[in-house]
Amino acid sequence: MLETRAIIMQLEGQFAVVKAYRPNGCELCQGKGCGASKLSQLFCNTPRQLKVDNSINACIGDEVVISVAEGAVLHGIGMVYILPLLLLVMGTMLGSMGAESAGQRDAYAAIGAALGLVGGFVIARWMALRHARSRFQPYIARQWVEE
Repeated sequence: MLETRAIIMQLEGQFAVVKAYRPNGCELCQGKGCGASKLSQLFCNTPRQLKVDNSINACIGDEVVISVAEGAVLHGIGMVYILPLLLLVMGTMLGSMGAESAGQRDAYAAIGAALGLVGGFVIARWMALRHARSRFQPYIARQWVEE
């Protein structure tokens, strides 16, 4: 299970808008010496805000632990990147096979690729909306307790 610490900024019904803490480096060395801290500052400078399920009824200002199930990230990558790419390749192949002459093959392949790519994104979006309240969504697991 992937987890990170966050603070609740706003409540919206059974959901909460949280601001995730940005770790410095790997948090083992607190970014001293290895350069990972500087790299994370370069690419991750904006604070991350997420809308998550507030199943523990936390209040504004509470520090909480946000979790996402194992495999959720891989599932998301598959939906957003691999599915459209796979449909793009399939559309290219089907389009080139549907051409009547060799001169039309490139145009048909391009049209098939475009239709496959758009279709892949549409299917990915439909699947994301269908699984909006599933185990793939982040949620508040528990209150943050200093150890």
